[in-house]
Amino acid sequence: MAKTPTLHCSVITPERAVLECEAGFVAFPAHDGEVGVLPGRAPLVCKMGIGALRVQTGDASHVFVVDGGFAQVLNNRLTILTEQCRSAEELDAACVEKALADALAMKIPDDAAGAGAAEAARDRGTVICCGDGPAQ
Repeated sequence: MAKTPTLHCSVITPERAVLECEAGFVAFPAHDGEVGVLPGRAPLVCKMGIGALRVQTGDASHVFVVDGGFAQVLNNRLTILTEQCRSAEELDAACVEKALADALAMKIPDDAAGAGAAEAARDRGTVICCGDGPAQ
């Protein structure tokens, strides 16, 4: 039987290498949508957004929350550099709900720059507040 093609996936934060694996499929949040990567994909450099990173390895599936950064696909390798990355298991539901309530209660300024900053703070709320100790 032929081996299923894979690509090498690396997820790196300033504090640590979060993930190094061979994957059959990876989806990550881009600044303007979601990008899916399969083995053999053409080269790509992309600014990332905030959201779910999904990695399929063989029979397992891993889900992380990432906080922006950059992604590069080159020579069947995906490298993700992100400020923060947490596995779904690290997230505390009560903390996420509180962060969401706090973010929704924020007053959004009338000016465009202030509104953008408030929206970014809302998006980051679930990443920054969750887990024990500093975010990864």
